[in-house]
Amino acid sequence: MKILAVNWRDIEDPLGGGAEQHLHHILSGAVAAGHEVELVCSGYGDAPASDVIDGVRITRGGDWRFANFTLPGVVRRRLRAERRDLLIEDINKIPFYTPLYSGDVPVVAVVPHLFGRTIYRETNPLVATYVWSGEWPLPLVYRNAWFEVISPSTADDLVGRGLHRDRIETIFCGLDHERFSLDDPPLRAERPLVVCWSRLRRYKSTDVAIRAFVHIREECPDADMLVMGQGPDEPRLRALVQRLGLADHVRFTGHLPWDELVRTLHRAHVFLNPSPKEGWGLTVVEANQCGVPVIASDRPGLRDSVRDGQTGLLVPYGDARAMAQAALSLLHDRDLWACFSDAARAWAGTFSWSRCVGESLAFFERVAATGKTP
Repeated sequence: MKILAVNWRDIEDPLGGGAEQHLHHILSGAVAAGHEVELVCSGYGDAPASDVIDGVRITRGGDWRFANFTLPGVVRRRLRAERRDLLIEDINKIPFYTPLYSGDVPVVAVVPHLFGRTIYRETNPLVATYVWSGEWPLPLVYRNAWFEVISPSTADDLVGRGLHRDRIETIFCGLDHERFSLDDPPLRAERPLVVCWSRLRRYKSTDVAIRAFVHIREECPDADMLVMGQGPDEPRLRALVQRLGLADHVRFTGHLPWDELVRTLHRAHVFLNPSPKEGWGLTVVEANQCGVPVIASDRPGLRDSVRDGQTGLLVPYGDARAMAQAALSLLHDRDLWACFSDAARAWAGTFSWSRCVGESLAFFERVAATGKTP
């Protein structure tokens, strides 16, 4: 197959995240399987306009802030320049509406998750309404497209918006087992170590985890917390830590190199994920691979990646005290924590990128053979 893909960013963009990792695994896997793949994405810094990464041809254009205006034109030109068997659009922000100009090329929309109304937690009402309204036309514009989603929660979201379930394929993400497994893992921290790991954006609700840590310290006064990641919400979160009198016990690590990140996870006891919505929760199973149970919001995506009562515990979204009590139930019981830790490793072991890539390519080939309409 000759595949053209479009996403806001590529795997080497410093602002890239889980969506870029997921798509790159699939696209580079397609190259390894003998397919021709080109990715159209936005530029950044001094990145070249043309590049090749793991066999994937990269065509960059414009700035990410205006990608939904500039990249459709680039995609149109690339479709005119070469015949394509499939067009893949990664919808992880505002859609590019590729079915409107894909011609007779079938479209697969890869959807980690949609914001919906959670975008109002991130930004001002004007910008949030712009993003939310960008998702609104999906059922109409993409009615003849096909969808690959990464969790049952996202599939349910699309169906709830009016899309047909028989055009949606759920394929779980993989996991870099080698990256998160260590031959010489460090011992767990002597003092209870709580971590919160995500992009520091307002909608991720990291402030809930920090407030939960206040309650954790009421019963575990020697506990420490690491906030791992970077993002525009960091100043607000730092100010919250100061107001709560936690400055001596909560440390912001910023972006950690992978080896340091993995060793930190191997030292941690629990991972707090207070997000209101995820596509899947890749960091959940990555932490699980390091033997770390996860306390998470009982919300879409997280209720798929956390096996409640086995690999972690789910609590009502926004309830800091409930999150703290769930964490304390493990911190106070070493035998229970060990059972959760073992189950977490076993659960993480069921995910592989080779399976994800294989299932994705099989789906792509079926779509390419079927065409744009059923």
